[in-house]
Amino acid sequence: MNIEEIREYCLGKPGVTESFPFDETTLVFKVMGKIFCLLNLDGEPGLLLKNSPEKVIDLQERYSFVLPGYHMSKVHWIRVMVDQAGDDRLITTWIDESYSSVVGGLPRKLQQELIKLEKHDGI
Repeated sequence: MNIEEIREYCLGKPGVTESFPFDETTLVFKVMGKIFCLLNLDGEPGLLLKNSPEKVIDLQERYSFVLPGYHMSKVHWIRVMVDQAGDDRLITTWIDESYSSVVGGLPRKLQQELIKLEKHDGI
């Protein structure tokens, strides 16, 4: 996947916004105001994605292109070197898991707002 494909995929999810809160080279995707994906635009594209601690360990052991999350909690975040991954399905699956992980941690009120957005987008 290239940067634009990743961007479109993330923005296609309900409740997602994008911004550059840290610098001009780190595109941040949030769902209902909470970060679920960071995309490095400088040099080799890299994604920072959230997951369970067990899954983080498993992915790092299985794939050489999955590294500890840079500048994030190494327990919950991984860095995926996009150009080395070679399989778009892996990347989209991990983006989905990160999104779901963050949505699952949202307060009930925000989760309900998100459900309303999903229903609205589905019409």
